[in-house]
Amino acid sequence: MSDGSQSKPTIPALQRLTEQAQHYAQVIRSIEAMSGIVLLVFTAIALIWANSMYAQSYLDFLHSPIGFNLGTMEVNTTVHFVINDVLMTIFFLVVGAEVRHEIHDGALADIKMASLPIIAACGGVIVPALIYLAFNRGEHGILQGWAIPTATDIAFAVGILALLGKSVPTSARIFLLTLAIIDDIIAVLIIALFYTESLNFAALSFVAIGLVLVMLFQRMGIFAMPPYIVPGLLIWYGLFKVGVHPSLAGVILGLLTPVISRPSTFSPAQQAERALQHIQQQPDNPTAIEQLRIANRELRSPVHRVSYQLAPWVAFLIMPLFALANAGVNISQVSLDYVGANEVVLGIAVALVLGKPLGIFLITWISVRLGIGKLSDQFSYSWLLLVSCLAGIGFTMSIFIATLAFSQDQILMDAAKLGVLIGSFIAAVIGIVLGIYLKRKN
Repeated sequence: MSDGSQSKPTIPALQRLTEQAQHYAQVIRSIEAMSGIVLLVFTAIALIWANSMYAQSYLDFLHSPIGFNLGTMEVNTTVHFVINDVLMTIFFLVVGAEVRHEIHDGALADIKMASLPIIAACGGVIVPALIYLAFNRGEHGILQGWAIPTATDIAFAVGILALLGKSVPTSARIFLLTLAIIDDIIAVLIIALFYTESLNFAALSFVAIGLVLVMLFQRMGIFAMPPYIVPGLLIWYGLFKVGVHPSLAGVILGLLTPVISRPSTFSPAQQAERALQHIQQQPDNPTAIEQLRIANRELRSPVHRVSYQLAPWVAFLIMPLFALANAGVNISQVSLDYVGANEVVLGIAVALVLGKPLGIFLITWISVRLGIGKLSDQFSYSWLLLVSCLAGIGFTMSIFIATLAFSQDQILMDAAKLGVLIGSFIAAVIGIVLGIYLKRKN
């Protein structure tokens, strides 16, 4: 009898914890859906602002200086740098954490499923590059832009996908996230190998120290986020000094986030049960209330806590600021009469709209047919086509490569930006239309 009476509180405790977990999942999904709308609004604001009579004020805003003292060191930067390379690190941290969870126990747990986005990313790089080269067989200076349509803007692609809400299978979202991360890594390698004069490999020592500290903290059982700020800063600074996108430090930290909670003698459900028993005896027992709070927190693994705590900030602050800082392309500055400008615009736009989805879809289909990769049950070829189209949103990453490829020719640089804008816009519209169709169909 005593055993039975002691086990009864377990059921309400488990119910509370399960309901709380379901609530967290619903909150994150609703945040994603709203974030897509907010992202589009800020994109429109940036485009209108950059092409209005107040265009100069837009540029002044982006290049507004930000300076502060860090000990004896003086730090001077701009609003644009803080948004793109500091705040976006947090975005990539959340993305990396989600991929880490899926690798452990989700859509990427199967080796064949995990390999498919990597293979798809390669196809999404090769085909657009070939299409661009087909349009631009002229001077060497124009050929320099071959890498522009190979990139995917992960923030915009995921934001557009979020507009479709809960109808999108989780496996489709994770496929796009993983594909876009691999795409970004390939883009960084392309920038490092083809568009960077020199890399400071000595700065990798900062990255190594940061990684060692992360693994040391995990061995010590430190799972709270604040202590990881120091190693995170070391990794970020190391990547920055090496000469690559420092925001990728977020991906590294996200992929290293633990997927299980701190080892404990009692499970979260058992902790909750013990705490509830004490609260029934003494409702204002502060120790029991604290134990219940800890049990509630430990229900979520560190990788889930990262997503839950940072998702609102990413959705409603970081991504809108990112759109505002990067979507403002001044179309009036483009001169299509310039030699090669038309070919650059067409080559980039066609490569993003057709080359990107063609490369991703075909190589994925071939891989599945050959048994190299495998699609999950919920991830049909229809959803693969949608993801392939959204990957054509090159936008900010493509614009960044354009500034490097045509750094010596401002007119071609502006033409490349226009091609990116047109291609990304068409890819987004196709993705939204196809997504709405699939949503109604399913």
